[in-house]
Amino acid sequence: MYICPAKIIKQFKENMMRFKFIVLSMALIIAVNACSKENKENQAPTKQANVHQVVVQEAVQVNSYTYLRVKEGDKEYWMAATTFDVKNGETLYYTSAMEMKKFESKELKKTFDSIFFVDNISKIPPANVQEGLQATPQKPTIEKENVNIQPAAGGATIAQIFSNPNSYSNKSVSIKGKIVKVNSGIMGKNWAHIQDGTSSGKDFDLTVTTKDEVKVGDVVTFEGTLSVNKDFGYGYSYKVLLEDAKLKK
Repeated sequence: MYICPAKIIKQFKENMMRFKFIVLSMALIIAVNACSKENKENQAPTKQANVHQVVVQEAVQVNSYTYLRVKEGDKEYWMAATTFDVKNGETLYYTSAMEMKKFESKELKKTFDSIFFVDNISKIPPANVQEGLQATPQKPTIEKENVNIQPAAGGATIAQIFSNPNSYSNKSVSIKGKIVKVNSGIMGKNWAHIQDGTSSGKDFDLTVTTKDEVKVGDVVTFEGTLSVNKDFGYGYSYKVLLEDAKLKK
């Protein structure tokens, strides 16, 4: 069978064109990937993503910043945030940070090899983040104090509330007790723990949210709405929670 040489040459040229196109395409993909990798490696400062859970090892307060030496899993590093109240051992959460290399703090007279500046730090994990959490957050450990406080007139005791929470659900409740712990400015509220010396089983501490200012050691009377089985997610669930409480004089 006779085959025209011209057709063979034409087919050969078409095959060569396809081969060149494939080679050029592969070269372009490799080049783009290399540039993308180089850009990521050269980007500074570096931004961290997702939700990070850290435990405070050391806190240093200066005029405008709180410097924190924190531990995240097995990793330990320094962070800085706008001045806020924090104690060693507390758990904090943040979703993004900006790393600075060889940062010099004139107030501390110290140069950090690496430090992360955070503007969204919180003592409660972000409610709208569903993934990326490094570990399960834990509510603060509260020890029972030796107190014996008489209940407010017409009010309830911690033992009464915990022994029959459904009878108080969504009702206004007054309770008198001693402030044993306060976390201020979380989700626009202050979170106080109070005890009155009574208990029901292992429950002896009531969490109260309020916009009023209180401090540890105060003996106060709160009135607020009692919520039952309140769950904020990430391990922060409450059998009972006295919400939007106000101080009674």
